[in-house]
Amino acid sequence: MPERPSTARPAPLVTATGIVLDTRGRVLVLTASHGTDTDLPGGTVEDTETPEQGLARGLREGLGLTAAVGRLLAVDSRPPGPPGRSLIVHVHLVGPLPPQEAAALAGARWLRPEEACAVLPARVAPRLRAGLAALHTGSFAHLVDGVPQPGSPAGLDPARRAALEHAGELDAASHRASRPKALTAASVVFTATDGRILLVQPAYGRTDRWNLPGGGIDSDLGEIPRAAARREVREELGLDLAPGRLLAVNWSHKPGRPARIRFLYDGGVLDARTLARIRLDPTELLQWRTVPREELPALVKGALRRQITACLDARASGAGPLELHAGRP
Repeated sequence: MPERPSTARPAPLVTATGIVLDTRGRVLVLTASHGTDTDLPGGTVEDTETPEQGLARGLREGLGLTAAVGRLLAVDSRPPGPPGRSLIVHVHLVGPLPPQEAAALAGARWLRPEEACAVLPARVAPRLRAGLAALHTGSFAHLVDGVPQPGSPAGLDPARRAALEHAGELDAASHRASRPKALTAASVVFTATDGRILLVQPAYGRTDRWNLPGGGIDSDLGEIPRAAARREVREELGLDLAPGRLLAVNWSHKPGRPARIRFLYDGGVLDARTLARIRLDPTELLQWRTVPREELPALVKGALRRQITACLDARASGAGPLELHAGRP
């Protein structure tokens, strides 16, 4: 039987949806002119457009919004319905929009995520839930008709995942993909000869919060925590110093987010000559300073302050390594 030309084959209908957020974490929900139907912004991908291009066009034409289309959060596939074509929906992050830009959208309805899920149609709400789960975990959601699939890295209910694991229904690849992930970092506790703690001010994120020297572990490159601590100090401060002993490992976790694991090393005491050799990477740090212990509450968040205090006590007593949870033993 001769093969039909590609133009004669029924093709899936491709659409692109935006999860548009403001800086307060609220979701943009659209309401039809008659005031009953609700939806997320987006539309059909046309001609030779990519989903990203189709969504950008839809946001521009429908809302006058020119914000960049962000990363892909989820893909939802729906079997053929009455039109006889299957549907593939790409869900992308847009924003967060700054307050002025969010307020300028005519007729915009900004809702908290749980409120948005409550008012959206049953076919749309699961995409929002899964997309937000992917956003918060830094992952991706695979849906079929709104249902997260076994092995989906995000959106799969933990109880459902556990049931699939216990039943042996996950292959090795799906098991790895669906297991919860953790972010790892390494930091170094330095003090000056007068006992003051070395802190650095980041050039990104919340610049009003000071940190310890250190950063993420490039585990995908085979980097181990101790090597990461040394690399980060070299990159941030321009000092190539081998870390001392491990003082503590801290575990912190917020619901719906990846766990964060920090390895804290003893950097020792830096004399005035060594401190004078510090050369900051301006893309990462704005400034450095040494502070007494009593000034920590005004500069660093509580969990980090507790970690620093615990490490200083462990260094003084020779205890450790300590096992900490949000800075608490």
